[in-house]
Amino acid sequence: MRMSLRFGIDLGGTKTEIIALQGSDERLRRRLPTPQGDYPATLQTIISLVREAEAQLGSRGSVGVGIPGTRSPDHGRIKNANSTCLIGQDLQGDLERLLERPVRLANDADCFTLSEASDGAGAGADSVFGVILGTGVGGGIAIHGRLLSGPNAIAGEWGHNALPWRSTADGPTRRCYCGLDDCIETFLSGPGWAARSGLGLNARELVAAAEHGEPAAIEALARYCEQLARALASVINILDPQVIVLGGGLSNIPALYREVPPLLVRHVFSDQVNTRLVQARHGDSSGVRGAAWLWPE
Repeated sequence: MRMSLRFGIDLGGTKTEIIALQGSDERLRRRLPTPQGDYPATLQTIISLVREAEAQLGSRGSVGVGIPGTRSPDHGRIKNANSTCLIGQDLQGDLERLLERPVRLANDADCFTLSEASDGAGAGADSVFGVILGTGVGGGIAIHGRLLSGPNAIAGEWGHNALPWRSTADGPTRRCYCGLDDCIETFLSGPGWAARSGLGLNARELVAAAEHGEPAAIEALARYCEQLARALASVINILDPQVIVLGGGLSNIPALYREVPPLLVRHVFSDQVNTRLVQARHGDSSGVRGAAWLWPE
C-alpha cells in the first residue's frame, strides 16, 4: 500500500459524499444521490463509493460515516434519524460486515464539530462547541480535539432545549416536531425563523431584505441575533467553551459575528465573555471531513 488513507462518508438526505484524506490533505472527493427510503440501496451506495475510491487511489483506508441520526448506545441501532429508512437498522454492523473492517459512526453535527476542532476554525482550542444553523439546529462538543459523548448519545443537542429567558417579544408558542414547545430549533433554524418572522419570506430572502434596508426584515434579523445570543449564553454558562463555531446555511450571515458577541454578556454569568464566535473554515465540507477525522491520525 502506497499511503495511509482515511475515508469520510457524509450520508445526507439527498446526496452521499466521500472524501479521502491523507493527513489533512484531500486526495479524492465524489458524491452520489442518496437512495430514497431504501436501506439496502443506501448500504450499496456507501460500499460502492469506498470500493471505487480505494481502487482509484490504490490503498485501503479507515472509514468514518456521518449520519442524520444517532447510533443508540443501548442496542446499537439507529435512532432519531431524519432518513427514516435508517431507524432501527444496524448500520454500523452491516457496513463492517460488507467492508470487512471496523467502521465508526457519528451524528452529522458531531462530524462538523470534529472537523472544525481538528483543522478548522477551532483548531488548537481545548474546547469547541460546534453549531449547525440550517434546516434544523444541531450541535456537538469537542474537548482536546475529541468528540464528547455521553450515555444517551445526545451531547450537544441544544436545538431541543427551550429558548432561554423567553418573553412575550419572542412571539406565540410553537410546537416543535419533536413534540416539545418552543425548542431553540423553532426560533433559530431557517424554516423556524422564517415562520416566526411572519413576513412570508424564507431565511435567504429575509437576509437579503435586511441588507437592502427593509425595516421589518432588519427587525427580524435583530431579533434573531438576540435570540441566538441567549441560546448560546446558556451553553457558555454550562460548557464555557473557548470557541463556538457556526456552520449551516445561516452561518453565512455576516451580522451574526458583529451583533451576537456584544449581546452575550447580558446572560453569561461573567463580567466579560472571552469565548470566540467564529464561522466554520471548511463550510459545507466540514461534515464529510469530520467523518474522516473519526479515525485520528
